[in-house]
Amino acid sequence: MTDKVKREEGSISIHTENIFPIIKKWLYSDKDIFLRELISNAVDAIHKLQNVNLLENLQLADEYKVNIHLDKEAGTLTVSDNGIGMTAEEVRKYINQVAFSSAEDFIEKFKDMEDKNQIIGHFGLGFYSSFMVADQVEIRTRSYQQDAEGVHWQCAGTTSYTIDPDERQERGTEVVLHLNDEEKEFLEADRVREIIIKFCNFLPVSICLEGEEINDKNPLWTRSASEISEDEYKEFYRKLYPMSDDPLFWIHFNIDYPFNLKGIVYFPHLTHEFDVTKSHIKLFCNQVFVSDNTPELIPEFLTPLQGCLDAPDLPLNVSRSYLQNEPQVRKIREVISSRVAAKVVELAKKDREAFTPIWEDIHSFVKYGMMREDKFYDKVKDHVIYRSTGEDKYTTLPDYLERAKEKHENKVYYANDEGTQATYLKLFKSQGMEAVVLDAMIDNHFIQFLEMKNPDIKFERVDSDVTENLLDRDPTKEIVEGADNKTKGERIEQIFKDELKEINGLHIRIETLKDDSVPGMILLNEQSRRFKEMTRMMGQGEGSDLFADHTLMVNTASPAVDKVLKLQDSGDSETAGLLIEQIYDLAMLSHQALNKERMATFLERSSKLMGMI
Repeated sequence: MTDKVKREEGSISIHTENIFPIIKKWLYSDKDIFLRELISNAVDAIHKLQNVNLLENLQLADEYKVNIHLDKEAGTLTVSDNGIGMTAEEVRKYINQVAFSSAEDFIEKFKDMEDKNQIIGHFGLGFYSSFMVADQVEIRTRSYQQDAEGVHWQCAGTTSYTIDPDERQERGTEVVLHLNDEEKEFLEADRVREIIIKFCNFLPVSICLEGEEINDKNPLWTRSASEISEDEYKEFYRKLYPMSDDPLFWIHFNIDYPFNLKGIVYFPHLTHEFDVTKSHIKLFCNQVFVSDNTPELIPEFLTPLQGCLDAPDLPLNVSRSYLQNEPQVRKIREVISSRVAAKVVELAKKDREAFTPIWEDIHSFVKYGMMREDKFYDKVKDHVIYRSTGEDKYTTLPDYLERAKEKHENKVYYANDEGTQATYLKLFKSQGMEAVVLDAMIDNHFIQFLEMKNPDIKFERVDSDVTENLLDRDPTKEIVEGADNKTKGERIEQIFKDELKEINGLHIRIETLKDDSVPGMILLNEQSRRFKEMTRMMGQGEGSDLFADHTLMVNTASPAVDKVLKLQDSGDSETAGLLIEQIYDLAMLSHQALNKERMATFLERSSKLMGMI
């Protein structure tokens, strides 16, 4: 039989007189958290009773719930539960003994902590967060034990307390906060509802505000994935993010070993307003909201992920420094990365046509992940798709290389600007050749990464050189009568060199293409161009010019080039010169806009040549 409760006065065992000013000083900016702490304690008390009920077969049939009551007239906020309750001895043990060594040690240890909110919980301060908003706090409690008496504990924000008998007949606990004058906002139902929804929306016990149940006791992640429909996943997403479009895909976690992790993460449909640099995952601990800013849990390349993760093994008041140093957090990151990789592969295999619009949103993050994590790369490498100029419009790298084996083995031709490189792509298409399109900001780095991973494979931009598959037999070696024993090709080369000799870094190359529609093309050496682009991006080549060293490939199969030769032979070198300049400028326009002066000359020359037709 328990001891009868008598009037008792004493001091809270904390070895300092300054606990409450310290709490208010350090935690005031995050005072909303007091309600989370009190509700969490109440739910914990109910869970303890449920466990005792199972062990001792108490035959309890109560509907467990936590009630929040607001009394504006009295200025009180009350949180009550019908959980396990406390005896007087338990009140002394759990309420009156706070594990602080001294205020000085406390202040010294935590003075530089960025997230002051995380101090709660380190020293059993959950209940004492009440004093952030209250001048006086009362506890009325009665243990589930049959012969227990009610207990009334009071404290007015000092280390002094009183314990008295209480006439309470119901099992459970109620905490009554006498709010101070600055915190009357917590007497407003809308304000309190907002906090409950933020912190306690998915607790497994009914949370009621003035009798109205607020929370969702059975969030989707607590159910088996096999029993959840696609519409239910989307509906849950809309509940979390009401103004968002439907997600691209989602992953349901239900892991028991080697650690506990439940949750659902979604890859959102990205818009210009979406902040891809910010963490969007809501972290829970046993369905209690912890934080929506925990980037440490998510691989950097997956920061767009949204949704909920419930990690019961992490402390409720987890700190940023804890997340950064906890081995389990690293394992969670690895699991998330692995499951996303598996999902990408699954979607790519299942339906290529349905996957392509998803790929347009996620490809930069997948590529970044491949560059950051070897395991991620190994899982997705053969299923990454690339936009292609071929008939299928999308291809994987293995498929592309297999098709190209006969024409250009282990060489991948790509375009990074379909508009400016349209001439080159047209030539490729006319000869049944395929190029992939790599036009995202990340692709310059991604190309070099792929070459590092696959040393036998080389990527070449379509304007870097002319593949043999585009070349015809060379008739330019024939000697032209009356031309100082020079071949046709040599004569064309000399004429173009003479006319364009003022252009620095220009080389002339003569070829005969299978397509006669293109008179001339600018070629930029792949490695040289990459180096100049890299130095420019690093700020080390501000004055470097991609065209300081470039080649004009002249196509002898073009009627325009034949025209140049005929004009020269007839003595009209002036018109021949105009045509050569026009061929060069047209070729340059496939790479960059002409400067103001050259554009004016180009337009004037174009009008003049048209007048000659």
